[in-house]
Amino acid sequence: MSQSPQPLDGVKVVDIANFLAGPIASMFLADFGADVVKVERPGTGDELRFWGNDKDGVGLMYKMVNRNKRSVTADLRTPLGVEIVKRLISDADIVIENYRKGTLERWGLGYDVLSEINPGLIMLRVTGFGQTGPNSHRPGFGTLAEGYSGYAYITGYPDRPPLLPGFGLADDSAGLMGAFLAMVALQYKNRSSKGQVIDMAIYEPLFTLLGPQVVDFDQLGLVQERNGSRLPFTAPRNTYRTKDDKWVSISGSAQSTFERMCEALEVTELVSDPRFLDNRLRIRNAIALDEELQAAIEKFDRDGLIDLFDEFDAAAAPCNSIAEIFKDPHFKARENIVSVEDEELGGPIRMQNVVGKLSRTPGAIRNAGPKLGSSNRSILINRLGFNEAELKAAGLPVD
Repeated sequence: MSQSPQPLDGVKVVDIANFLAGPIASMFLADFGADVVKVERPGTGDELRFWGNDKDGVGLMYKMVNRNKRSVTADLRTPLGVEIVKRLISDADIVIENYRKGTLERWGLGYDVLSEINPGLIMLRVTGFGQTGPNSHRPGFGTLAEGYSGYAYITGYPDRPPLLPGFGLADDSAGLMGAFLAMVALQYKNRSSKGQVIDMAIYEPLFTLLGPQVVDFDQLGLVQERNGSRLPFTAPRNTYRTKDDKWVSISGSAQSTFERMCEALEVTELVSDPRFLDNRLRIRNAIALDEELQAAIEKFDRDGLIDLFDEFDAAAAPCNSIAEIFKDPHFKARENIVSVEDEELGGPIRMQNVVGKLSRTPGAIRNAGPKLGSSNRSILINRLGFNEAELKAAGLPVD
């Protein structure tokens, strides 16, 4: 485990968010050294503790998303809970929340109140539809955002229903963008000493990532429809079945890559085929091209095909299951999976490592998601000055 100085050492973050998007944002900050205090409701904690699979009653998804954080408990609907948050943010840089519009204001924790205590405070507000607009009052989750943003409409096959992703894509992309925007606001604060509010809807980052749909519709009136794994702007691009009934993903985005692919597969006649001479022609004839490539690819086992493409400097990758990823030597060499000791589970737990390798200030995973309220004593009593009796009276554990 790296003990190197980290770029966000000294940055204080208060995470009063639940579920996924907000906590993902604070996870990325914590990965690079930010001191993240996660505030959870007494008794149950963040509902993410009950999402997905568990081991001996301990939620595994929570362990990954809330790594490198400390947990304290507070009921934000009570005067004590409000006071806990106020004391936590008094010297914090960033507070992250994802309650429905108006909820914090109703509890007396709006930015107008908190910025009076700490004028340099940055508040990241993550909601389904944002703080403004006719839908801003609606509850919002990542699933809704995946439909609303336009993602589901273009995902799947032409004669089948729209497909949602098999993971929290909208929440995760919102978490990434939230962490980036928090860093943008922090840079401004470092120059001006002034905080600000970041208002972000969960659907907005995914909407931006969907490619040229807006400009295509604006300029050409085009509506992208579902087309399986094909893309509307490059071909070939698809998954293909190999002789041993496994799958590979292949892209021939560059002309030279397409030509090397055809050479490797011994179908060089496709390069001079009038239907496939350049990328735009290949897009128009993508179905026919896929049929030709599938017929050539299914003559090879998957590993043999990967080796062949590597020899010809063509682009292909296996469609890995997580079991295959655990065995993959490249994932191992890149340290993409890391083992972390966890007291609550009584042993090590493996999870995805920090993304990106900084040469001077690498990120690190110091601990998995904490036990509920495990930092109540060190933070609420020792740091913030609450006494043991008042916390126990409110049902907040201090041991």
